[in-house]
Amino acid sequence: MSSLREGQDIPSLHPDTSIGLVTLTISDMNRSVAFYQQVLGFQVLKRTEHMTILGSPENKPLLVLVEKAGAQPKPYSTTGLYHFAILVPSREDLARSLLNFAETRYPLSGASDHAVSEAIYLSDPDGNGIEIYRDRPRSEWSWRNRQVQMATDPLDLEGLLAEAERDGRPFEGLEPQTRIGHVHLQVADVRQAAEFYHGILGFDVMQQFPGALFVSAGGYHHHIGLNAWNSRGAGRPPANAAGLRYFTITLPDESELARVVSRLEAAGVPFEPR
Repeated sequence: MSSLREGQDIPSLHPDTSIGLVTLTISDMNRSVAFYQQVLGFQVLKRTEHMTILGSPENKPLLVLVEKAGAQPKPYSTTGLYHFAILVPSREDLARSLLNFAETRYPLSGASDHAVSEAIYLSDPDGNGIEIYRDRPRSEWSWRNRQVQMATDPLDLEGLLAEAERDGRPFEGLEPQTRIGHVHLQVADVRQAAEFYHGILGFDVMQQFPGALFVSAGGYHHHIGLNAWNSRGAGRPPANAAGLRYFTITLPDESELARVVSRLEAAGVPFEPR
């Protein structure tokens, strides 16, 4: 894979680029489907013996589960999924999700105010990291030197629960406008990952600091997060690990796909047309 020179003009991806399907390996389909339905509110759109497609009420596929008997949780210090992130339409929707987590007594792994968003973190039964979040309006985001300013401050959980009480609506699953907002990966080398996602694919750098990089299209705070906090120089997880199989980057039309294909060819990146 070739890398781009410092200062070279890098054409950006189309601003309407987004994250599509996320596909996970899990170990027990019945257990996982129950979790994603009851705790997160997904609907089952299609199910076969070893594969389930989950989505929103408007029948939009968001997540694919592939069962692999005997799959074990991914070792913490290997590359792969850090978390995938479910973007809900409003603060009220996030509040209802928090209320459901409390009612189902499902353990959370964290909750943060990121300045651009409010987020709750948990893991599925196989240890796959999940974020569920709502965005603040872009007019409220702060910028410095063309980089969006994100933070990791405590989330006002009491205020969020009060929001759910004021709203009064019970949790009835995902709202139709719910989508996959971003994917965050553990990588062995952030600079090398940046050469691919920024230098070749054309995502814009939105924020960077030691050990982490956040890239996006269209001025979003990030579609892909990359960090080496626990995986610097690490290898891939073992073949029997649960975790991320792949995720989809959705482009608006065939011409944009052709542009990306030409970049991959020019950089010598192997790929498989489908």
